[in-house]
This record gives sequence, C-alpha cells and structure tokens, in this order.
Amino acid sequence: MNKIINLWKKELENKNFKLLSIFSPIAIVITMIIFTRFLNFIEERPGVILPDPFLELFKPIDISWFTFLIMYGSLILGIITLLYHPKALILAFVSYMVMIYIRIVAMWSTPLEAPATILPLIDPMVSEIGVGRLMTKDLFFSGHTATIQLIFLCSVDKKWRNVFLLLTIIVAACVLIQHVHYTVDVVAAPFFGYCSYLIAKSFFNKIVM
Repeated sequence: MNKIINLWKKELENKNFKLLSIFSPIAIVITMIIFTRFLNFIEERPGVILPDPFLELFKPIDISWFTFLIMYGSLILGIITLLYHPKALILAFVSYMVMIYIRIVAMWSTPLEAPATILPLIDPMVSEIGVGRLMTKDLFFSGHTATIQLIFLCSVDKKWRNVFLLLTIIVAACVLIQHVHYTVDVVAAPFFGYCSYLIAKSFFNKIVM
C-alpha cells in the first residue's frame, strides 16, 4: 500500500495529471448518466434483425453467471494492477469514456434488434443498478469486449497484458455463446476499442506529458 501511495504522490506533483485524476472519475459518472438515458432510448427504438451464419451453427447457452464473474473480476483485477501505474489507470478511465461516446454514435447509427435466439445476459450492474431494466439492444459494438480490451491496452506489465488479452477473448466468446451479440458486434469491438485508446492516449499525452 505504501508503494502505491508513494507512486501516486510522485505523479500527482504534475498539476495537469492531478487535475485529470480528479475530474476523470467525475466525468465517468456524468458519462454513465448520459449513457443510461441513451440505452433507454435504444431499447424503445425499433431495429432490424441481422442474418448471422455463425450464430446459426450452434444453440445459445445461458452462461450469464460466468460472463458476469469474468467481466467484473477482470475490472477489479484491472484496477488493482493499474493502481501501481497511475498514468496507465487514468488513461484507462479516459479511454473508457471515449469508447462509451463512440459506442453511443455507433449504436445510434445502427438500429438493431437482438438476435432472434438471444438468451439475455443478466447483468445486475447494468440491468438493475444502471438502467433499471433488462437491455437487449445495446448491440453494435460489444461494450463488454471493448472494455476488457482497454485494460489490456493500458496494462504496463507484460504478464498482465497477456492475462487481459486472454480475458478479452473469453468475454468475446461468452457473449457469442449466449447469442447476446451478433458476430459483427464482437469482431468490430477490438477496432473501436483500439481507436478509443489511441484517441485517449493522444489527448492524455498532450495534457500530461
């Protein structure tokens, strides 16, 4: 713990980093408020069902509990490991916010219905605490996949990068196994996640470096 405190004290000597560290959590809260309202709009909007030859190859299996365990376990582990790298943690926060706004634009421009064979993902953090309802139309692109990918991209230690890369693949597989997303949602997620990271890193470097 002392090591973490000392690392943060050193980095917080940079006034710009200090301000970003203070305002980024506040900005995330505001972002999530905006996002939950947008999700309610998306859920009421009619969309189209896409053909998906890959999903047609197998029947969905309900593994909500496993996906939830991997997803939020990865988030907790990500925050813990990034605490030793203050700049990387704040970069992850900024990257996540950028990804959310890109996802808002992506979902707004692609009105979709959930796959016909979907077994809804029971995510208590999103469904109950967040929007207060079961969501099925937050499709393009997979936010679960992109979020874990951002932890992978922001991780500094090689061993943890490998772990989070594996976890990203597992989460992507989980949402496909349950037919929560179309294949294109999952395939596109790494591209948008990487773009979010690059945009955030460019902004971060200009402010902090």
